[in-house]
Amino acid sequence: MDIFEKCFKFTRAEEARQNGYYPYYIPIQGSSATEVIVDGKKKVMIGSNNYLGLTHHPKILEAAQEAMKKYGTGCTGSRFLNGTLDLHEELEAKLAAFTGFEACLVFSTGFQTNLGIIDTLLGKNDVVIVDKLAHASIVDACRLSYAEILRFRHNDPEDLDRVLKKIHPKQGKLIVVEGIYSMEGDIVPLPTIVELSKRYEARLMVDDAHALGVLGEGGRGTAHHFNLPEEVDLVMGTFSKSFACIGGFVAGEERVIDYLKHHARTLIFSASMPPSAVATALAALEVMQEEPELQESLWKNARKMWKGFRELGFNIGGSESPVVPVIIGDDIKTFTFWRKLMEAGIFANPVVSPAVPEKTARLRTSYIATHTEDQLDFVLETFQRLGKEEGII
Repeated sequence: MDIFEKCFKFTRAEEARQNGYYPYYIPIQGSSATEVIVDGKKKVMIGSNNYLGLTHHPKILEAAQEAMKKYGTGCTGSRFLNGTLDLHEELEAKLAAFTGFEACLVFSTGFQTNLGIIDTLLGKNDVVIVDKLAHASIVDACRLSYAEILRFRHNDPEDLDRVLKKIHPKQGKLIVVEGIYSMEGDIVPLPTIVELSKRYEARLMVDDAHALGVLGEGGRGTAHHFNLPEEVDLVMGTFSKSFACIGGFVAGEERVIDYLKHHARTLIFSASMPPSAVATALAALEVMQEEPELQESLWKNARKMWKGFRELGFNIGGSESPVVPVIIGDDIKTFTFWRKLMEAGIFANPVVSPAVPEKTARLRTSYIATHTEDQLDFVLETFQRLGKEEGII
């Protein structure tokens, strides 16, 4: 059997290209915080995770440029050997203080962060319990760990209780949840999850990739949102959302972080975050604290879009964050709607199975603190017009 056989039989992407509704790998020719240029034309961006609009903030751009001048374009080595800058350590210290933990460790990407945490801390005699809608990085990390994997229904503490009851008391246990779920836009019921983790003596990890900068006072994340900062064992975060660059981190007890520092293969055997990205994350952290009005504006925009979509008759599920899925159901209808939106000047993201459950295909929309009223009104008006044309509303 030729291992390339599956490649030769894969035709879905080419069929979509030929039919004019292939929605992926679209080259962006230029951008601002809320607009992009595609094929020479401006589009309102409602498909990014740039929640606070910091990718073009002048203070952050300056910090990135200055870091490149001082340190060069890259570290050309892993954190373990020659790739640790004083900037990395400064960022770790400030993130630990920001999230309220003893220590922090920075990785090169968010995906690598989840792989490094879960694969390193769990082994074949342990159990990892994850939400059924967990991100692909969490799923892959669980597989790599060789731990027993148990799943519970999405955001369902009663089902989590059922699953935890089955586990032998002497087995090591880690519950992994997300603060904001990236395809649903809903928030984890953290207080009940915390109570269950205590009852069954399980460690609790919160993936706050989409919650940092968004939830909690000053954007400190889900645990602060629920006033439970001391009840979570590990918080994972990324820099590719509110922090406007790339990378990831984990915050927790100092001895746990030190263990990860010396055992996490995705840290030890990967080149470290480049200087410009570290400086960007540091500057973004400062702006979050200096300009709280950005978080306020983000939530104002999110509330406007929940209300607008629901009043128009769109299904946005249980969204309660700046991530607002417009659920259509059928894959082809979703791709067709996406294409018409793009032609009308709106950049959104079509998402189909297996990224979401079957028959729940959707346009994943997400909003930015710096979106203007005119831009958001344009989005709602365009969705209304095209939604009626396509029989979606």
